[in-house]
This record gives sequence, structure tokens and C-alpha cells, in this order.
Amino acid sequence: MKHILLILLILLTASCSENRVSRTEVSIVGEEFYINGKPTFEGKTWRGMKIQGLLPNARLVNGIFDDKTDSTRYKWAYPDTKVWDANRNTREFVENMPVWKEKGLLAFTINLQGGSPEGYSETQPWHNSAILSDGSLDEEYMKRLKLILDKADELEMVVILGLFYVGQEKYLDDAEAARNGIKNAVEWVLTNGYKNVLLEINNECDFFKLDGLSPETVHESIEYAKSITYHGKRLLVSTSYAGKIVPSDKVIAASDFVLLHGNGVWKPERITLQVDSVRKSPAYTPKPVVYNEDDHFKFDEEVNNFVKATEAYTSWGYFDFRKKDEPYEQGFQCIPADWGINSERKKGFFRLLTEWKNAK
Repeated sequence: MKHILLILLILLTASCSENRVSRTEVSIVGEEFYINGKPTFEGKTWRGMKIQGLLPNARLVNGIFDDKTDSTRYKWAYPDTKVWDANRNTREFVENMPVWKEKGLLAFTINLQGGSPEGYSETQPWHNSAILSDGSLDEEYMKRLKLILDKADELEMVVILGLFYVGQEKYLDDAEAARNGIKNAVEWVLTNGYKNVLLEINNECDFFKLDGLSPETVHESIEYAKSITYHGKRLLVSTSYAGKIVPSDKVIAASDFVLLHGNGVWKPERITLQVDSVRKSPAYTPKPVVYNEDDHFKFDEEVNNFVKATEAYTSWGYFDFRKKDEPYEQGFQCIPADWGINSERKKGFFRLLTEWKNAK
């Protein structure tokens, strides 16, 4: 009887996926991102710089966060209720998505294993993973992710879906489990009909040890993820390295788009040098270059990392976390998160995006 019910559930899920009509499709033409067949910011310039084809984004990786470890779960309690609530976290994320889009945000990164809920952490004893030890997917996490992807599809937003985070690698059985996780996650996205998803194999691969996730072998996982198709469709795939680091030639060659991190890049002009190093690689062919993590702001100044990335014709990604003694409203990564635009840093970033949206 259990087997019959399982088969019926699989058939029902497949039927729902087949009937789902995707509203948003992301594609790449040369160095430009397209949404629904048109380049982003079509024909627009900002401060004299071309922005057509760029994909400004924010690091919102903990939108489906939970903690399976009782000894640390208390740390994420909301200031008003004094308890942690994973469903509230996702609900408030989804409620704010139209606000982000209205102000010009086209894309965001969300991870199946999240990111440090403290921003930066020396140790990570908590357990936050939609990928189980054998590479299968946690049903409750995926339900929350579906709410976010459905809303992103409705709003014509692009999602950079990250799979693995270094603080959670320890919960995988082995390299085969990681490979299973890639397969299951990619197939889940494809069979659910999402066409607005870009894939990031792992966040800052240079900290990983497992075969297929380490910096020496992650290009193999990029190629593997690209090989997984459904009705002739596949995902566009990349991975990221830690701040300041330029990806290896093998990763640049394998990637559909090149991901960079600006953490540690304190002088804005070094953003340009980092991007130039990518484009000078013998492995580089015309493809988008994207920062999807940078914790440098100064949005009110004439020169900052955001501006220099744009000058280098590179998409920039906002990474903001709540620093010590800052109020709840600060930062998007720290849990519990205030997903609203209720701090000066957030307002500064979205003010620039609004300029892009209104550019001619």
C-alpha cells in the first residue's frame, strides 16, 4: 500500500510540474543576461556606463534557513516572539520580494545550505541544510524554496541557487552524496518547470575538501550539472571562490557565467583588476561576470565597489550582515533577518538600483 501511495504522489507531482507554466526565463547572449528574450536594462546607461545585460543582485541566502541542532536553535529567536520560526522567515522573505523588485532588484542568491547566520563565523555548530547526508532533499526546505521560486517567477526575477556551503559540508556522507545532491537539486528545479534559476555549485569552493567540491575538482561538478537535462532544458551553472580570488582556468572554461566575490577588496580599483584577470584568462570566452557577494558599501560616494564593477561591465551583488551591537533591522544574512529595507545600508543599495531602473 505504501508503495502505491508513493507512486501516486510521484505521478501527481510530475503532473503538477508538467502543467506549471513558467513566466520567467533567464538566458545568456554573449556577456549579457536576458530575461524573457530581452536584455536586462535594454538600451540603458547609468552615469555614462552601459548597464544593458547586467544582473544586479543581493545575497539573501538564508531565505529557507532552519536549524536542526537543538543546542543552537535558541540563537535565532525573533526579538518579538522570543522563538525561532522557519516558516515565518520564508513568509516574510516572500512578502518583501515585490518591494525589492519595485526598487530595481533583478536577482538574488539563495542557498540550499544557506550561509553563516552570524555573517562570518569561526565555527558553525548549527545544522542548516536542505541536502541530507546522502544527497537526498529535505521536503520541508524544498516546500519553502518553492514558495520563493514561485514568487520570483511571478515577479520576473532571477534566482542564483547555491547548493553547498562550507559550514555544512560536514553533514554530507561523502563525495558521492554531494554528487547525488547536485543531481537531485538540478532535477528538482527542472522538473518543477523553473526557467529563472542560475546554479552555483558551492559558495567559495576553495574552502571545500570533498572531491567534486574542492577548487581542484569543482569544474567536474559544473560539467556534471550542465549535463543533466529535462525535455532538452538544462541550467546555467557556475561556482564561486573566496573574496579577491580569480577562478581557475578550468572553472572559467566550464562555467556559463563567472562568479566573483569582492570580500576583502577594500580598494575599489582592485575590482577592475580582478575582472580584468578573468577576461585575460586563456580559458575565457565572452560570458557574463557576476559578483554575487561583496560586503563593501559606501553607496553615497562617487567611487565604490558597486561603481567600479559597473565600470568593468560586471554585475554586482550586495552582501550585508548584522555587525556586532547593530539592531535587528541591519543586514540581510543574519538570522533572524529583517527582510525589509529598514536600514541606511539597505536604503543606499536600493537607491542606486532605483537609479538603474529609471535610467535612460
